[in-house]
Amino acid sequence: MTAPSLYNAVVKRPWLLKLLQPVANWYTNAAGYRQMGLRADDLISEENETVLKALRRLPPKESYDRVYRIRRATQLSLQHKILPRSEWTKPEEDVPYLTPILEQLAAEAKEREALDTMTVLKKH
Repeated sequence: MTAPSLYNAVVKRPWLLKLLQPVANWYTNAAGYRQMGLRADDLISEENETVLKALRRLPPKESYDRVYRIRRATQLSLQHKILPRSEWTKPEEDVPYLTPILEQLAAEAKEREALDTMTVLKKH
């Protein structure tokens, strides 16, 4: 299950997007995950069965890169350090790679539920 999002409502209103963009940029920088070399989707907890299914669907390279980023961030956290600015995750690199798979799994679950609860009526 994914978190609810107001993204579509904000994008439809340019004045609201212009108003909230600086706040969103500040919040992303304050979170500090990019300073550790992580992407936003790296922060998704692996305790959910749906997330585990999505991780199994990742291409091998993307899966390896995720594990590398998380291990490097863990090591930096233990050392109480951050990466040099040149190695921080740039905003254009911070693209969702796991969220589209999670959305696909949610759509599949919804379709499966609809098909499992379907009733067939016989005409006399």
